[in-house]
Amino acid sequence: MAIITDTLRAVMALDEAAPVIDHKDVWYTWGELNAQVDAISDLLTALDIPAGGRVGVLLHNRPGHVAAILSVLASDRCLVTLNPLYPDETLAGDIASLAVPVVVGEASDLARPGIRTALEASGAAIIEIDPLLGATVLKTKGRGELPNEAGSQAIAIEMLTSGTTGKPKRVPLTRAAFDASFAAVAKYEKSRELTPQVKLRDNTTLIINPVTHIGGIYGVIGALMAGRRICLVERFSVENWAHAVVRHRPKVAPGVPAALRMILEANLPADTFSSLSAIISGTAPLDPAIVDEFLTRYDLPILGNYGATEFAGAIAGWSLKDFRLHWSDKRGAAGRLHHDVTARIVDAESGEPVAAGVEGLLELKAPQLGDADSWRRTTDRAVLDADRFLFIKGRADNAIVRGGFKIHPDDVVRVMEQHPAIREAAVVGVPDSRLGEVPVAAIILADGATLPPVADLKAYLKDKLLPYQTPVRFLAVRDLPRTASMKPAVVQIRKLFETSP
Repeated sequence: MAIITDTLRAVMALDEAAPVIDHKDVWYTWGELNAQVDAISDLLTALDIPAGGRVGVLLHNRPGHVAAILSVLASDRCLVTLNPLYPDETLAGDIASLAVPVVVGEASDLARPGIRTALEASGAAIIEIDPLLGATVLKTKGRGELPNEAGSQAIAIEMLTSGTTGKPKRVPLTRAAFDASFAAVAKYEKSRELTPQVKLRDNTTLIINPVTHIGGIYGVIGALMAGRRICLVERFSVENWAHAVVRHRPKVAPGVPAALRMILEANLPADTFSSLSAIISGTAPLDPAIVDEFLTRYDLPILGNYGATEFAGAIAGWSLKDFRLHWSDKRGAAGRLHHDVTARIVDAESGEPVAAGVEGLLELKAPQLGDADSWRRTTDRAVLDADRFLFIKGRADNAIVRGGFKIHPDDVVRVMEQHPAIREAAVVGVPDSRLGEVPVAAIILADGATLPPVADLKAYLKDKLLPYQTPVRFLAVRDLPRTASMKPAVVQIRKLFETSP
């Protein structure tokens, strides 16, 4: 049995009276959490969902959803993540394509008209949970038409990516991959190894990232396996972040690059950070100027890392020791490769390895990638130095990273071109001081059409896209700059927005 399964079961049994989750300044105990874990597990068993069986869960940063995560993982079933932030049409399509035998969610999500219709059509059983650890109810047994046969117990989570190289897809993350990833992270901590010998700890881990994102769910699982308490923050704001830091006084806190910019802009008093030895930052490229400003203003290291959903977490990162010793000469690095990760940089055209310090495409080998003996090529341009420090230079594809959330332009274009006033559209990323990058759209209008009011166009898109996918600017053009093959020329389109007010 996997370490992740054994460890979760062991820590759940330690002390039911101990606090484990802080949500909106209310503490919930292990006993309260376990009661809902058991209730969900009992219903899954009654529905004949076996070990390895797939369970869809509509996830929010709330206590009841942590119970659902634990119930599935600790029973060796497979967690299939569903993002309730998607518009009804997108989420309904996701549910229809998954064919999971059961979906777990809270009443407000299950009652959405589009979602309710999709669930009824799918034939899935529905388990309604209380987000605050109240009653768990079997709403419908389903029609019994969906497969609930045992899948591979090796797969812990089918995690939805953010769609870096195309339409978001689910990546099967194995228990072995999580074991390897958590073991690598544990080596950053003094006096802790990843073993079944667990204990409860008094410190609290802040969960700021959404649990539909690898950073959020990884933080929840890792903290609970280590016996730590967690503080669930439903939505990031500087006020919410600062309140959680002051309330719990952790040694480290999370903060994606876009959040760090907002924290600096808020000019919080130094006492806010008095307990922190570092801030951990991932999900998007970290501007070294942000790191320098935190050092200057608060003498607080920002420890960046590099990972992906497909990696089941980070494969490189800064330790506090490395940061104090090397930030001055390794400024801008994503950190040092984890001890069990092998990397090389290859020429994008020939595929041949290049020398240390030369830019190319990053390839990796590591146990947490599923096959420790085969090279996996990424879409990231990178430099690896002789000391195993990794510098990410950009993406080899056209993805836009907006505050840590990845946007594939083709998805946005597809929706835009459904608008009757738009004949053709192109979406590119432009620099943004707060979010790093934001999407903008160049539009060729349909014959006889005029550009709709921006507010109307944004409202149309937000009904069909996630909020962060919606372009911030729209520019009507007679024609798009194009390559020799008549494809939209991204660099030239981006320049249109540099010269247009």
